[in-house]
Amino acid sequence: MKIGSILAKTSFILILTITSASGLPPIDGKVLGFYPITNEISFYKNVDDSGNNRGQTLQLISINNFKLYTEFTFEFTGDFNWDMSNERRDHYIELSLVKKLAGPISVNYQRIYSTFETEPINQFGLRLSL
Repeated sequence: MKIGSILAKTSFILILTITSASGLPPIDGKVLGFYPITNEISFYKNVDDSGNNRGQTLQLISINNFKLYTEFTFEFTGDFNWDMSNERRDHYIELSLVKKLAGPISVNYQRIYSTFETEPINQFGLRLSL
């Protein structure tokens, strides 16, 4: 499958999720719940310190809490770039699943997809929320 096709499908699904999720009231229950935190779409014109054109970036951010017996946070961050690198189009997508442990401490799993890496990367770690 071509990168452009993957990006188009991912962007479409995310935009559909953002627009439908942001209109829903929270579902508060003992077992199931969905709580939108932030869903953002940004478009940037990139310029380096010398004033040279570095292309454009479409950035999608979606952070939502959900509860399925226990609470989690799901985070999607995607940067889709045009004319920023040697490639005509490049992307960086980060999917995160966060489980709060106690106070400001959480465990975090991230999956990264990028044109900069030959294969996806898995990250496991601790998060301190300030």
